Amino acid sequence: MRVLITGGAGFVGSHLAEAFLQRGDRVTVLDGVNEKIHHLLAHPRFCFVRGSVLDGVLVDRLVGEVDVVYHLAAVVGVEHYVSNPLKVLEVNVNGIQNVLKAALVHRCKVVFGSTSEVYGRNLQVPWREDDDRVLGSTRVDRWCYATAKAVGEHFCFAYKRLGLPVTILRFFNVYGPRLDNLHSGRVVSVFIGQALRNEPITVMGDGGQTRCFTYVDDCIHATVAAGVAAAADGEIFNVGTDVETKIINLARLILELTGSCSEIRYVSHRDVYGARYEDVPRRVPDVSKMQEILGVRAITSLREGLRRTIAWFRGEGIEQSGTVVSYAPGSQG
Repeated sequence: MRVLITGGAGFVGSHLAEAFLQRGDRVTVLDGVNEKIHHLLAHPRFCFVRGSVLDGVLVDRLVGEVDVVYHLAAVVGVEHYVSNPLKVLEVNVNGIQNVLKAALVHRCKVVFGSTSEVYGRNLQVPWREDDDRVLGSTRVDRWCYATAKAVGEHFCFAYKRLGLPVTILRFFNVYGPRLDNLHSGRVVSVFIGQALRNEPITVMGDGGQTRCFTYVDDCIHATVAAGVAAAADGEIFNVGTDVETKIINLARLILELTGSCSEIRYVSHRDVYGARYEDVPRRVPDVSKMQEILGVRAITSLREGLRRTIAWFRGEGIEQSGTVVSYAPGSQG
């Protein structure tokens, strides 16, 4: 196949590009940076295009050259939700429209990378794909990302009614090698960074909130399947594991695996983000559709996945000094 991945130089996108190259496919990545795909640039079936998903002319040209588009380009991270919600909304809402318009013209399948954030703070877990969305006030910037991604899903279904094959993937707390830097972003990388530097591990609240951490290899197996399986057309899939982990237990496991001397320090959400952030106490997917239709199960344990992730960060020599300024347990998607 000929595959286009917008945001393909990011964490999930770079692993997805590798997976399609290993299959023998041709891969084009559209992104503004190439920091996570340096090792792919010389591959004969790989093409990197530096640009923006907001460039409609460029997007149309690239979509016209491929069989399937994975739209992963987005502004992510709680630090962005609360500091620049306008950029989150502009990129995440306008980008998907450019992709869908071009795909409809060229009759090209689209796989949209959405997020578990769309469920909001619905307390009835595990979440099935058709469950209600429960969000907070629009005055709370924390919900702009969930809203933008949900708008993207609505656009996908609107284009489906016009005959475009689309599939939506809601990722649940994906982690692994090439995750963010060790100063900000997702809770796994922040905790690992703090542990490797023997700094206090900052647990928000009492650490009792839970997440389901999905190792990137398991995520990629499902993501590839969504683009090649005809039965996936028109469907939404939760992508992840249904094994819950308390954030405090995540911190303790990372301390154990790194051998760190760090202490655990509890901080409040309000102290870090003010009134612009609300936490979600539990985030658990029902993954039966992923298993039954895509034929994929998340098989990597959190202990093993963290062991591999820590080893990668150590191998990269990324044990920087510095103080983390932002993260949130739910910032993985």
